[in-house]
Amino acid sequence: MRSASTKIALALLASAAMAAEAHAQASYPCVNDGANPYHLAGNWAQTPRPFGPVNAVTVDSRDNIWAFDRCGAQGCSANNIAPIFEIGSNGKTMKNFGAGEFASAHGIAVDKDGNVWGADFQAKDGKGMQVIKFSADGKVLLKLGKAGQAGMGNDEFNQPTGVAQLSNGDIVIIEGHGSKLNKSRVDIYNKDGKYLTSFASHGTGDGQLTEPHAVAVDRQDHIYVADRTSNRINVYDRSGKLLASWKQFGRPSGVFVDKNDMIYVADSQSNDKTNPGCKMGIRIGSVKDGKVMYYIPPPADASDKLPPPEGIAVDSHGNIYAAAVQRQEIEKFVK
Repeated sequence: MRSASTKIALALLASAAMAAEAHAQASYPCVNDGANPYHLAGNWAQTPRPFGPVNAVTVDSRDNIWAFDRCGAQGCSANNIAPIFEIGSNGKTMKNFGAGEFASAHGIAVDKDGNVWGADFQAKDGKGMQVIKFSADGKVLLKLGKAGQAGMGNDEFNQPTGVAQLSNGDIVIIEGHGSKLNKSRVDIYNKDGKYLTSFASHGTGDGQLTEPHAVAVDRQDHIYVADRTSNRINVYDRSGKLLASWKQFGRPSGVFVDKNDMIYVADSQSNDKTNPGCKMGIRIGSVKDGKVMYYIPPPADASDKLPPPEGIAVDSHGNIYAAAVQRQEIEKFVK
């Protein structure tokens, strides 16, 4: 039998674990200040053409930057402009592909095998509403969803916006940018495109989503969804259980979690109307407790019509890449 002291020790450990879990799940008021150890690095990228509207950016295991833009004012569907860029850490473009496959770019991910996944969230000219998987050299490997058609079924999407990968290779796709279908959820596919399951639903309740705008996965396979119009980051385990709902990171357009358990959130929309008491900018904290540690303010000329970046990604050296739609640029921040 266990001694009384052992039982007390176990009880204390259990209480401490419960307290830590509760602390990790806590939500705080929006943070509008904090240290800013970063500065902007200008003219870092050398591309074959200027970026079009761009909010999709990620970094692969080799610290190469991948960008996915909307080709220009008329979109990608009616031209032969390639919207996917692979850019080396030295800023030189290595690859540019994907011409003729998309309507309007939104999310991008690179899986463990080096394949590239692009989420196309609008429908135009018989294209869009799909997630397309490419090989690293730009060959189309598979297409998920029905081209140019939004729908409620498991074989079709309602404005897919983001892609990420779990440790077992399964692919996380979020959908529900803002159409009238009220289908906002998280979908899981295997790497070969087989549908596995979905969780969450459209709404403002606990664990629901109103505008899932970006997604990230951490080392524990926790899934972070930027639920923009609800002004929160929802955190789920891989089975769909809600672990936390954080508002301290503002009105999230983009989210990224690095290998050091740091979370980076781009807020491009907060103002007195959409998210009172919160300002636009980039907030950085720890996924372990959800506390915001750093705040990068928006550019001096930022406004509702010329907002700061939406997409965000971070390389292994801590350099931040932030993609801005209206500004048609990817900004690089370094410590």
